[in-house]
Amino acid sequence: MCDVCVMTAVKSRMLSRRDLFRAAAAGTAAVAATTGTFPAMAQAPRTVTDMTHELSQAFPTYFGAEQFFVDKQFDFAKDGFNLYELRVNEHTGTHVDAPLHFSADGQSVAEIPVANLVAPLCIVDIRAKAAESADTQVTPDDLKAWIAAHGAIPEGACVAMNSGWDRHVATEKFRNADGDGTMHFPGFHVEAVQMLMEEAGVIGIAVDTLSLDYGMSKDFAVHYAWLPSNRWGIECIANLDALPASGATLIVGAPKHRGGTGGPARVLALT
Repeated sequence: MCDVCVMTAVKSRMLSRRDLFRAAAAGTAAVAATTGTFPAMAQAPRTVTDMTHELSQAFPTYFGAEQFFVDKQFDFAKDGFNLYELRVNEHTGTHVDAPLHFSADGQSVAEIPVANLVAPLCIVDIRAKAAESADTQVTPDDLKAWIAAHGAIPEGACVAMNSGWDRHVATEKFRNADGDGTMHFPGFHVEAVQMLMEEAGVIGIAVDTLSLDYGMSKDFAVHYAWLPSNRWGIECIANLDALPASGATLIVGAPKHRGGTGGPARVLALT
């Protein structure tokens, strides 16, 4: 076969970037090795938004101490290539909480069904409340107001809290600890996640803060209610302001290490 013929044949089999998105929207994208039913999208996506903070050694952590360590093993000038060895706490930066994180035998991060890592995204905006009180929480009333404005929460959705807290990520206010070490930042109220578990087929929740529970929590009621039901959470999500309250599709690039309770993730949204 001539070179031109080969090129023509290859081109005829290639999907453009737009065609690939359209195929995904139609639920025809194939997943190698492990597959799952692709969720319905509100529309064919045209834009990809990064929902992930850049991870560095200085990234704020729940316990306050460094959780991300970098050791350069090879240097380009000396060795002809660069290579770093990383050591990281699973719950650092923009990361996934797997069911196993707060249960004896829940799914590890590697066991989360792949179909559950692609979800319609519903964003509950509590920025006005958070500006008045750092200790505010997403309540059932906030969820009811979202439903009244945008319709029913889609099956298999992720419900995200937009408190505007991600803008504080480079400052001490992200942890917002007082004199006795108690942190003050927004989170979900346990009654809100119970409502999501009972009334909607939601598979994930996300927060733009350090914890699914609000900072003052001592009992981790949301973690203990939500994660053992084999649903996941995302903490330290970024850029929720860039997305509409409904209509986006979230893609969670969760790590896949055996027995993991979670891990840093690259989180993307398609609109």
